[in-house]
Amino acid sequence: MNKRPNIVLMVADDLGTEGMGCYGNQVVKTPNLDSLAGSGIQFLNSFCTTASCAASRSVILTGQHNHANGTYGHTHGHHHFSAFDDTLSLPRLLGENGYRTGRCGKKHFSPDSVYPFAWNIPEQETGRDDVRMSEICRDFIRDEDPFFLYWCSYNPHRDGVVEDHPLRPNNFGNPETSFPGDNEQTYREEEVEIPFFLNDSPEVRAELAQYYQSVSRLDRGVGRLMQVLREEGKMNNTIIVFISDNGIAFPQAKTTLYEPGMRLPCLIHSPFHESRGEVCEELISWTDLTPTILEWANVNTEKTSFHGASLEPLVSNPGTADWRREIYASHTFHEITNYYPMRVLRTKKYKFIYNIAWKLDYSFASDLWACPSWQAVLRDGASHFGSRSVDNYIQRPCFELYDLEEDPQELENLAEKPEYRQLIDEFKDKLQKFQKQTSDPWLHKWQYE
Repeated sequence: MNKRPNIVLMVADDLGTEGMGCYGNQVVKTPNLDSLAGSGIQFLNSFCTTASCAASRSVILTGQHNHANGTYGHTHGHHHFSAFDDTLSLPRLLGENGYRTGRCGKKHFSPDSVYPFAWNIPEQETGRDDVRMSEICRDFIRDEDPFFLYWCSYNPHRDGVVEDHPLRPNNFGNPETSFPGDNEQTYREEEVEIPFFLNDSPEVRAELAQYYQSVSRLDRGVGRLMQVLREEGKMNNTIIVFISDNGIAFPQAKTTLYEPGMRLPCLIHSPFHESRGEVCEELISWTDLTPTILEWANVNTEKTSFHGASLEPLVSNPGTADWRREIYASHTFHEITNYYPMRVLRTKKYKFIYNIAWKLDYSFASDLWACPSWQAVLRDGASHFGSRSVDNYIQRPCFELYDLEEDPQELENLAEKPEYRQLIDEFKDKLQKFQKQTSDPWLHKWQYE
């Protein structure tokens, strides 16, 4: 690119692919996101590397796995994880190279000195009103080019409020009445689509209806931001990236590195590339975002170290054959009490999971444990949640291996089968090399446990 583009990075909060029309949901209304997919590239194998909000955002903004940048879990409150002081972040590198940098919405990173944005909208100023948040960005967008805008919705994250409803579903931030200038889209419980990892129970349906409503509000905020860019004459010089930080906030998804927790939406719209309405099936991860954006911005990265690679070859040619064969994931904490370190190697065919603290019961995030969808399982003594047994969800072996082509729901663990021993040994070696290359403090667990 001859001209340094404006760049908008949009991050949804706890949005899985099961909640978007362009990824196959026939009920939820996401016309603006569907339009974004139709005007650019939709990635089908795009993954966060850690399925927890703050930890994932640290990867998005540094190009380094969270175990390397120090953000092992949440940054807020008594959790208090934060990036190492010498971490180089995307806003710092862009700001030092001539970009105006701005952020709005959910922050969830720490410390500010590592992530210096020149323009900030306080986290609580707009809350769940994404249309208003996009409108507030108008003055920032209107100013001189080039700019980088980090637009982060709180939707469709769970909220600390339950609906006035017999089943007491979480309201996912949905207001009692529409925000000014916006119109809430509601859904009936009987019409929602039940993904394979959830039970078809009244509680799940009630919560999914609330989740859909929050997703649609997010979509309207995306639409308003696109409108602002067009009205301010910036659309033809702006690359837009839309992702989510981790999967939907239900058990078996968020905080896990099963597919519903880490396989996420990624849409890229660029006026500088020819791809329109194309899909890309190559493996990408959130470690790739910072190096990609820096390449678009023409920032010299020779003295920086990233764990990902620029996606520019895929954006220029979604059918690129010479691309990686595997990605890695690393999750350690959610809340400070949720210690359950996992390291993952995923190819297109296989997923290999190393549960480092496998002798512990799997640790629930507090909101996922308390949600009616899970409490109904405990109340009824159900043997399964979705397609997975409750016992296998809570008590996991040291190693898990799944053939994703034959078993996309990750139910048959092949790790103990003799015929897979050679493959397991190969994956163990690759994981240890990955941990060594990324300075993973948990590498030594191979030696003494």
